[in-house]
Amino acid sequence: MRQRHKPWADEFLQENTHLIIPDPSNYKNKWHEVFENNNPIHVEIGTGKGQFIAGMAKQFPSINFIGIELAKSVIVSAAEKVQESEHANIRLINENAENLLDMFMTDEISTIYLNFSDPWPKNRHEKRRLTFHSFLKRYENVLKPDGELILKTDNRGLFEYSLVSFSNYGMTLQEVSLDLHALNDPENIMTEYEEKFSAKGQQIYRCKAVFPNQK
Repeated sequence: MRQRHKPWADEFLQENTHLIIPDPSNYKNKWHEVFENNNPIHVEIGTGKGQFIAGMAKQFPSINFIGIELAKSVIVSAAEKVQESEHANIRLINENAENLLDMFMTDEISTIYLNFSDPWPKNRHEKRRLTFHSFLKRYENVLKPDGELILKTDNRGLFEYSLVSFSNYGMTLQEVSLDLHALNDPENIMTEYEEKFSAKGQQIYRCKAVFPNQK
């Protein structure tokens, strides 16, 4: 979906460096200094307009959340939502997830969320999928040995591809749900896309997986 250009986005980013962290590579292995505590760190890749991360921060105040979003026009919307929530356990990063290893140290993250990622359905775009093996290698590096990778999507093709990709990488599937909302999980926080798709009767898929216990 094409996002409307926001000409004020650059100025907003410059004025809110306390929330949208510039030069995140400067904080590699120092994120606990940013949050001023030693709580676990969870990362959402593709944070969108911020509904999920704001909801999670409210529900789990003893966890630090970092949202990564590449599109400036989207991350400023997320920042506005985070500001409204007034939760101190959220920071945002305006970066490409390909640079994950520049932002986080080995074993620095406890959980990574992939919510409604672009499915990139054409075969020639396979390497862009966030569950392609090159991305999995990055996640494995920054996640703690028992850290979880949690995927939610409405796209069955991406979900099936991801399950195969996880299995081929040697990951252990801890949960595979073909109809997430049928579980009535009280801890499930919906994204904007999730609300939209589920209202239309579309199934939501979720998978929780862990990497082999080795580095």
